[in-house]
Amino acid sequence: MRIIGGKYSRRVLRPPKNLPVRPTTDLAKESLFNILSNKINFEGIAALDLFTGTGSIAFEFASRGCLPVVAVDASFACIRFIQRTAGDFGMENLQTVRSDVFRFIRSTPKKFGLIFADPPYALDDIDNISRLIFENALLNKGGWLVLEHPREVDLSEQAFFVDHRKYGKVNFSFFQR
Repeated sequence: MRIIGGKYSRRVLRPPKNLPVRPTTDLAKESLFNILSNKINFEGIAALDLFTGTGSIAFEFASRGCLPVVAVDASFACIRFIQRTAGDFGMENLQTVRSDVFRFIRSTPKKFGLIFADPPYALDDIDNISRLIFENALLNKGGWLVLEHPREVDLSEQAFFVDHRKYGKVNFSFFQR
């Protein structure tokens, strides 16, 4: 696993094998960032990575100049890996929060210009994530939400839905406020 673009491009991420994660593939990640690069300027935008896991997406946001980048996950091991790696890379713009994502969404006063969520595919509440983000006003006006999900989940009827893209088994739904 590697960082694809930006200041830390080509840096390799070596997460421990015992992390409870399903990382976004490099192919899907590269396609996602090609799409996002045509929609937004990453420099200085506040970004949030929910269910961050290995932090792969959060590291991409930080590498591309997002400020700040907040990575949220309930796993202590995931958060510890991200903190250690961010420290090794000298990424001062990457913050971690160990929390249940749904609790974080309901309680944070922060607003973001870009939010990425990659919940476990077996999670029952995947279709509620975008609704909660918009109800709790986490996204700035004009901001983007990208939700990764299994093919069985259809989010096209939800408010603020813009587009859906599929890369192998990885599906991304895009929302804009």
